[in-house]
Amino acid sequence: MKRKTYCSLMTLCAAGLFSVSSFAQVTEDFKPATTNQQGKQYPMVNSQGCVREQVLAPEANSVKLDIGGVKYELKKDANGLWTGESAPQDQGFHYYQLNIDGASVPDPNSLYFYGAGRWGSGIEIPADDEDFFQTKNVDHGAMREVYYYSKTTDAVRHCFIYTPACYDNNTNKRYPVLYLQHGMGENEYGWPNQGKTAAILDNLMAEGKAVPFIVVIENGLNVSKGNMPVQRPQGAQGQRPQGVPGQPPQGAPGQRPQGAPGQRPGGFGRGFANGFEKILINDLIPMVDAKYRTIADSQHRAMAGLSMGGMQTRTITLTNPKTFSYVGIFSGGAISVEDVNGSEGFKENNKLVFISYGSRELENPRGGQDPKATTEELKKSGINAHFYVSPLTAHEWHSWRRSLYQFSQLVFK
Repeated sequence: MKRKTYCSLMTLCAAGLFSVSSFAQVTEDFKPATTNQQGKQYPMVNSQGCVREQVLAPEANSVKLDIGGVKYELKKDANGLWTGESAPQDQGFHYYQLNIDGASVPDPNSLYFYGAGRWGSGIEIPADDEDFFQTKNVDHGAMREVYYYSKTTDAVRHCFIYTPACYDNNTNKRYPVLYLQHGMGENEYGWPNQGKTAAILDNLMAEGKAVPFIVVIENGLNVSKGNMPVQRPQGAQGQRPQGVPGQPPQGAPGQRPQGAPGQRPGGFGRGFANGFEKILINDLIPMVDAKYRTIADSQHRAMAGLSMGGMQTRTITLTNPKTFSYVGIFSGGAISVEDVNGSEGFKENNKLVFISYGSRELENPRGGQDPKATTEELKKSGINAHFYVSPLTAHEWHSWRRSLYQFSQLVFK
């Protein structure tokens, strides 16, 4: 029988900090998080999704666990060991940090991930449906780390390219390509790691649920001339840092990131898309088509992204309707009938528009149009439009893993 104890929960104060106000029963079945560094026992996660943190800081006067927008006070024992728990978290990946005497720092026990523009800690809360992104005994593709020269930025750039398990077996076969983008404050490490891209696609392809295709993942923010690739920090112990859920950019969900009718497609999103669009069209796609066995036409090319990357996807595909035939926007707005009417050739060339959100995002809309209603109108106009809702998740990685899983079963068919 599981032993139960009581832990304090925190409520928001006017200053944005938290104090004890209530108690909740916590199940004592904590296990080390899968995102811990090798051999580290903390942080731990229990079956309720509570996170238990423990850190040695004998000279500190205050230590807090900062996760999910809440700072939880830890308690210090006679040996200077601080311990405490969080309230239950949503299933999936979450960023967190420690606050020690007012300074926010990474947890020395976790693997490091890139988000909010810096390396930090992350933790995986086990999910009921996590089987679809587990590494299984199937044929595995390769997530290749690639450097290439960009004329647009006059610099060597860095990207990841996933090739399916069958890619090296038949050197005569060519493949469709998906260009997959991260969100604000992230970089190209996000989708390969906490996005679980390779595992998701390996499993889908092994089950025959997705046709084999190549995935290209680049940095949509590192677009200034002369900028060099972000380097992975030492000591990450086998798993590269990656992106951050954070807060959705203004305009998501529902609020279409676009301009008034008649303007060049993109509007709000153009500031996010301008620089990367040039790199993508002028450098990245030509490099991939030249060095990999792709089917180099629009009918076999897709673009998708999460949050800001979804806004980039929306803008770039509307502006270049004869370059991409499949569009995926995860928590990053929607495409309307007016958008399509203002993009010459989009309707004729497009084979799929896929829009998705976490259910909690739709419960707390940020204004603007309803993305589901917008997508339904688009479908009625003759576009192959799909709307997917990730149950019980917000603007976070589990929403986007599920979105990739669904999207990948629809493209290139």
